[in-house]
Amino acid sequence: MATIRSFKAFRPRPDICDRVAALPYDVYNRKEACEEVRREPMSFLKVDRAETSFDDSVDTYAPEVYKKAGDLLREMMEDGTYIEEEKPVYYIYELIMDGRHQTGLVACASIDDYMNNVIKKHENTREDKEQDRIRHVEACGAQTGPIFLAYRSIDIVNQIIDRVKSGEKLYGFTSPDGITHNVWIINDANDIRTIQDAFAGINEIYIADGHHRSASAVKAGLHMREKHPDYTGEEEFNYFLSVIFPDEELQILDYNRVVKDLNGMDVDAFLAAIEEHFMIEKKGRIPYRPEKKGAFGMFLEDEWYCLTAKKEIRSEDAVEGLDVSLLQNHLLNPVLGIEDPKTDKRIDFVGGIRGLAELERRVHTDMKVAFSMYPTSIGELFAVADAGRLMPPKSTWFEPKLRSGLFLHEIER
Repeated sequence: MATIRSFKAFRPRPDICDRVAALPYDVYNRKEACEEVRREPMSFLKVDRAETSFDDSVDTYAPEVYKKAGDLLREMMEDGTYIEEEKPVYYIYELIMDGRHQTGLVACASIDDYMNNVIKKHENTREDKEQDRIRHVEACGAQTGPIFLAYRSIDIVNQIIDRVKSGEKLYGFTSPDGITHNVWIINDANDIRTIQDAFAGINEIYIADGHHRSASAVKAGLHMREKHPDYTGEEEFNYFLSVIFPDEELQILDYNRVVKDLNGMDVDAFLAAIEEHFMIEKKGRIPYRPEKKGAFGMFLEDEWYCLTAKKEIRSEDAVEGLDVSLLQNHLLNPVLGIEDPKTDKRIDFVGGIRGLAELERRVHTDMKVAFSMYPTSIGELFAVADAGRLMPPKSTWFEPKLRSGLFLHEIER
């Protein structure tokens, strides 16, 4: 059974929520983060990336940077930027991008569910990235960026969300990137109990995006358990901030590949090598986006191609059958010599939000060939996680991104 708990959030005043809400910390490099905080001094990014308060001589991961994050957060809690909810509630968080609506439940998930694999993962995490967010959570005494979770749709939860959405909004604004953000509150005791009971009846929840943040939140909670050996399990540090979406609401975008060279081959030899496992069809100068699983676009020498995986390399295996695996195992590795896409400097990855024009631009500047992908489905993600397997690197790109700073979950005062 899954524990999805209501909580007493700290949240920004409605008149300034649009100024406080910030994109996740990891979508910016240091220079970009500094520019964004200069543009909007109230942005929560100043807490998530507290190195923006220092000059470049101070290391991003210096102890004083984490202390500054905690100091800034407490200032915002005390100066009226944030208000604390009077009682534990749920929130509804709707994001609208290009006319498409995506609605999730803001709640707290259980670190025990994470450790017991009720909350399922599909990616490995890196220790250095985990340590950064553990130190940030502990310095702030709060979780500030929600984990993006997914579940198989539950009718009764949908009914409550639809009913509450017909009422008055708590927040409603459009961010500078054109994404509309709407928030409602679920504070009726019967609704809260019904939602809790509904989630208690399921055994699988999935991390869609935010593997490092969830791993960090869990480890920070375990540190708190060590500090409080008499813990009961009800303390806030036993839970982590999440937005949980039904599978039918989610859209995964393509995560495309660009490669620096043809591994010593000329174009004719390269195409001949590809043809062993893929059927090749010229598409001309019009950018080609694959329309079905097993098809790939390729941009080479100012021409687009459709590559279709031949039957003998297709697989029903949850991981080996993924399009990202087909491309890696039967083209990128054997033909282009890219054995480990996580470490090979000859390959780069381009999120689908940037469009096919970005692939053409990269080939015209610093790359030789680009591949456009058919997006991984949410069903494929669930299948990999259910099998206890891991997806290859850069398999999924989720848009729109959840904002940080809209909901804070305090775990220690």
